Amino acid sequence: MLDDPASKNDDGTAWFGAPVRELRPLDPDRAGEELAELSERAEGEDCPRVADLLRSESPLARFLGAVFDLSPYLRDCARNGPQALEALFDQPVEARLETINEAIAAIALAKDASESGVMRDLRRLKREAHFLIALADRAGADDAAATVARLSTLAETCVRATVNFLLRDAHRQGKLRLPDPDKPEAGCGWIVLAMGKLGARELNFSSDIDLIVLLDPQAPAVLDPLEAPDLFVRLTRRLVRILQDRTGDGYVFRTDLRLRPDPGSTPLAIPLEAALNYYESRGQNWERAAMIKAHPIAGDLEAGNSFLRELQPYVWRKYLDYAAIADVHSIKRQIHAHKGHGEIAVLGHNIKLGRGGIREIEFFVQTQQLIAGGRFPELRGRMTVSMLRELADRSWISDEAGEALIAQYWFLRDVENVIQMIADEQAHTLPADEEGLERVGRLLGYEDGAALAEAFRKALHLVESHYAALFETAPQLSRGIGNLVFTGDVDDPGTLATLSELGFERPSDICRVIRGWHFGRYRATQSAQARGRLTELTPALLEAFGSTQRADEALLRFDEFLSGLPAGVQLFSLLQSNPRILDLLASIMGAAPRLAAIITRRPHVFDGLLDPALLSELPKKAYLTERLETFLGGARAFEDLLDRLRIFAAEQKFLIGMRLLTGSIDAERAGKAFSDLADLTIGAAFDAVEAEFAQTHGRVPGGRTAIVGMGKLGSRELTAGSDVDLILLYDHAPDAEESDGRRALAPSHYYSRLTQRLIAAMSAPTAEGVLYELDLRLRPSGNKGPVATHIEAFRKYQRSDAWTWEHMALTRARVVAGDSSLCEEAHREIEEIVALSRDREKVAHDVVEMRALLETEKPAKSAWDLKLAPGGIIDLEFIAQAGVLQGFHQKGPRPTETTEVLAGLAPEFVDEQTRGELVEAHRLYSTLTQIIRLCLTGAFDPDDVPPGLADILLRTVDLPELTVLKAHVEETEGRVRGHFDRLLRKG
Repeated sequence: MLDDPASKNDDGTAWFGAPVRELRPLDPDRAGEELAELSERAEGEDCPRVADLLRSESPLARFLGAVFDLSPYLRDCARNGPQALEALFDQPVEARLETINEAIAAIALAKDASESGVMRDLRRLKREAHFLIALADRAGADDAAATVARLSTLAETCVRATVNFLLRDAHRQGKLRLPDPDKPEAGCGWIVLAMGKLGARELNFSSDIDLIVLLDPQAPAVLDPLEAPDLFVRLTRRLVRILQDRTGDGYVFRTDLRLRPDPGSTPLAIPLEAALNYYESRGQNWERAAMIKAHPIAGDLEAGNSFLRELQPYVWRKYLDYAAIADVHSIKRQIHAHKGHGEIAVLGHNIKLGRGGIREIEFFVQTQQLIAGGRFPELRGRMTVSMLRELADRSWISDEAGEALIAQYWFLRDVENVIQMIADEQAHTLPADEEGLERVGRLLGYEDGAALAEAFRKALHLVESHYAALFETAPQLSRGIGNLVFTGDVDDPGTLATLSELGFERPSDICRVIRGWHFGRYRATQSAQARGRLTELTPALLEAFGSTQRADEALLRFDEFLSGLPAGVQLFSLLQSNPRILDLLASIMGAAPRLAAIITRRPHVFDGLLDPALLSELPKKAYLTERLETFLGGARAFEDLLDRLRIFAAEQKFLIGMRLLTGSIDAERAGKAFSDLADLTIGAAFDAVEAEFAQTHGRVPGGRTAIVGMGKLGSRELTAGSDVDLILLYDHAPDAEESDGRRALAPSHYYSRLTQRLIAAMSAPTAEGVLYELDLRLRPSGNKGPVATHIEAFRKYQRSDAWTWEHMALTRARVVAGDSSLCEEAHREIEEIVALSRDREKVAHDVVEMRALLETEKPAKSAWDLKLAPGGIIDLEFIAQAGVLQGFHQKGPRPTETTEVLAGLAPEFVDEQTRGELVEAHRLYSTLTQIIRLCLTGAFDPDDVPPGLADILLRTVDLPELTVLKAHVEETEGRVRGHFDRLLRKG
């Protein structure tokens, strides 16, 4: 409290919690006159402490004099209610605002509440809160973030109080039967969503509040569902009237309901089901952007949150939607054109809609949210600044851009609030005259209008530069690369010359292909919008394909890609907005036929490439687990879940491959990532299959299952095109005779059928492709044995009947999914079997014999057959497996990865130099194999390798030419074969 309000040392700390900032009035004499007049008025209104303060020479009095000189609205608030200032001697601003909000909330619960009384009390309390929020803001006690939060809380409280009053009034009149009149919102069926600035809790000083009102005809409070729409429309109309009608006490908040679905033809309150149907079938892209900020603030909050959860698939698309981004950007361009703010200025500049303004920052954030929010839930927040920080943390924007935009956002919001504080007008434009600018500048705390203008220009240019970097650098026709004319049916000579210069060997054929695009012969180019986007994109496409060294082939692959697309706007918008993705597409078309075929069948795999953290974030199991959980969220039906798994696996394989292709991960990491992906999707698929199977056949008493990964899955060396080797083990209660479902099965039959169902679910071709091709031939007895094996039968077979090659395979076995207890048991059993004491000479003999058989039955076609060639991958794997079975592996947990096994072979088996050469050989083969399997569907032919692929291979192994690489491979194979013979053949 202020002990001596007349003290010259009173700096406002007792009111605001900090000394007030120094503000310069436009007219010091007028400011003094205002203080004198207000002091007299305060004395007459029984506010003696305010009267004394205003007559003092204290910093706080000087601050108030400047504020009242600069802001007629705040001056009038003080004149009409000096009690607001008098109350601050008893409560500082923060506590007083809490008291006001509590008083507003209590209005609705008063037993004698009337509509006229509610309107009067709301207006008076809101005006006092408005006044105090402005004073704290201009005193420097609150920054813009705190101010918009306080304004938002005030608005929410007012809306909620009004809604609660109307609900209780309807209950008193017998139109509703509230479950608890003291908690009128619960089960009421009336839902008020805040949109825009209020939804984001970023309300400006004199803002309208945007609302969408919904109703649930089946809510507990509703007496007659058929009458509910009319009732809630009437209540909504009263809500608007109470809030925005101007009376002698002013108004509460101007209210806008035009963001509701199809506002020209829908009622003010819309049934939930009708709203959902609208958004899912007819919702516009701008409405998606608007719903990002939707937030229930009054009425049935639980129903409101449930509605927004149901709406998530509409707002947050499973696939990225670049046409939507282009549409949002077109809205921005229309705003520029309509408002006429094409150039950055200060006088008369619209700080909300003009270039470099608030809306550009909001669009900057919202477009990134629309792009990425479907798969990154952390980007679904409503608040602009918190999302800027999240975007920077996730590398969607640079830290520099994030900090710059945050600082300028709050600067612009500060300017916006001050403009509105002057006259309580919903204004967003700086004054067009110097005196008006001077007023705004001084109220902001600047020395004068010129200082504000300088800061303002810097802020706008900074915002515009970041906004332009995001939106306004898309490839255009005027790229300066020469003639590019594809109209008519005759080749333009200048265009032919340009194409030749770009690297195309058959320019006339290329012209014909491109004319086909523009004539709309493909579904992807039938719409005018698609053709327009493609026209703008064509120069950049041609440049990108021309740089691939096999330009004609790359463009023809792209043409094949286009021919299969159901629509093109999405892709063209993506490529136009993201030159980096265009370059990657060109690389794929020029270097990787296999990847080109994948994106031809599934264009949506491109979506993940827009994640800027893609090439820096390792695709570890935790990362993939998080992505999978998000992607499967909401899947209910069995087939839907399997389709989502297929989509997810295809997309993540592609993205892992792109990391490998660009060099952001090496072959070893790629193998682990492909394997982790398989682990997760196999586990999820098995869980779904098991649950679905149990609906018909029940479960076997005490039943447990474990899935063991074999081959490259077990050793975590999968490639992009690998099959998956599995063994399914099971166990059950000793006395279990059959399952407990309506179609009971004996345990052996049950698990065989379950395994076959898993094979079908994973390997059956569908519209979304195949999850994985499964191979169960490594199970006990191979193809002759049952597809599912009891753990005891597995134990007995492996200890009594298994061949050496089966134990070799078991050295790579790894439990990947299933019941945790059986998984642990299976792991222990495998370790014990692998660790059994063996005749080392017999092991070596059997390994050599097995290798000779493979060479006879599957001879290598060339030295480039890295798996089968003498001294190739098979030799390395057999050395590793033999070493493990002979007991020549070092102590500690036994790895299954071939490279790690080789690196851990005991010194008595291999010397240090040999071990190093074996490890390096395996890394070389793995690197080449991973890239070749990623890019090609068939064998590697060095005489017909796409130049782009050759470049990638050579860059990865750091060699200059394919002939040098071939010599290196042959030399390595010879060295490995020598080691194989020395270690296992032993003469």
